[in-house]
Amino acid sequence: MKTLRRFVHREVLGAVAFVTLGFLALFFFFDLVDELRWVGRSASPGYGISLAVLYVGLSIPSHLYELLPITVLIGTIFVMARLAQSSEFTIMRTSGLGPGRALKMLLTLGLGFVLLTFAVGDYIAPLSDRAAQFVKARAQGRLTTGATGAWLKERREDHSYAVNVRALANDGTMQDVRIIEFDRQGHLAAQIHAERAQFGPTGHWTLLQARRSSFLTPGGEQAPAVVQEQWAETAWPTSISADMVAAAVLKPDRMATIDLFQYINHLKNNGQAAQKYEIEFWRKVFYPLSCLVMVVLALPFAYLHFRSGSIAAYVFGGVMAGISFFLLNNLFGFAGNLQKWSPWLTAAAPGIIYSLASLAAFTWLVLRR
Repeated sequence: MKTLRRFVHREVLGAVAFVTLGFLALFFFFDLVDELRWVGRSASPGYGISLAVLYVGLSIPSHLYELLPITVLIGTIFVMARLAQSSEFTIMRTSGLGPGRALKMLLTLGLGFVLLTFAVGDYIAPLSDRAAQFVKARAQGRLTTGATGAWLKERREDHSYAVNVRALANDGTMQDVRIIEFDRQGHLAAQIHAERAQFGPTGHWTLLQARRSSFLTPGGEQAPAVVQEQWAETAWPTSISADMVAAAVLKPDRMATIDLFQYINHLKNNGQAAQKYEIEFWRKVFYPLSCLVMVVLALPFAYLHFRSGSIAAYVFGGVMAGISFFLLNNLFGFAGNLQKWSPWLTAAAPGIIYSLASLAAFTWLVLRR
């Protein structure tokens, strides 16, 4: 049985690696063609072809994380259908490879893909994506999100603060920082504008070329008094870390699980909506497990009885199933965010649906026939 397991695992790993490389090459080509429009249009030292290739190359781990469940499904379907076509799987069954052992054999391989997907999505992809963003920022001058930058909120003692970071420079400093302070009644108490800010030791930022406008409301019906202060450099106490600012600038699906969890707690503690990030957190938890769903979904193809003909139709069916899973996963994410569904159920629903479908197909093809 060990010989059969090694044989099947080797065939599946080879097929999955081949399909994955093919998809990654395709994505690399399309991304590079799209990125060429920015070549020669950036600030000094210039965004040349070499930097564009480096930027697209650093984006490959993110594509690998997204593609792994699909390529696992396609590669496993190809191997199972080919073994069935050549009657090799029939010989394995006569050698004692029952449905339970076959399912266990593929689930063992699926666990390896689960660990690989988790490692890529939680460690490699966030680091490479952040490096890619800063490669581009080094050439273009800054990294930003939207027209107004990133907004964060913090509550400290009886005051609350709305913080706007317009962009991140290529040296990691924040540009055009605005801090709006509100008192316990929710009235505007002060506003700080700094041309640049640096992340200092834990507990404060260093504001450079900062100007503070304090709004003092005297008794009676008198107009508020405005007190102006200016500093070339000053420290501003805050619990907002560099990872939180990067989380607000980068896409949530490119963040590590622990960073998402910490950012969600920060949003909740400061009374901000965290539904989108909670859904993405649970998607990060459940998405690697979809590799198990895919290998179970591919197993019934080994029990299809045919001797001649092409297996292209079955591989095409695997491609369609993988694409439909990817689309359903995104659809549930958007719908759950709009309809305020339970985050963990929204993230787990596509995997549950495909698990039930694969088990139903396995029961019908293997146990009933």
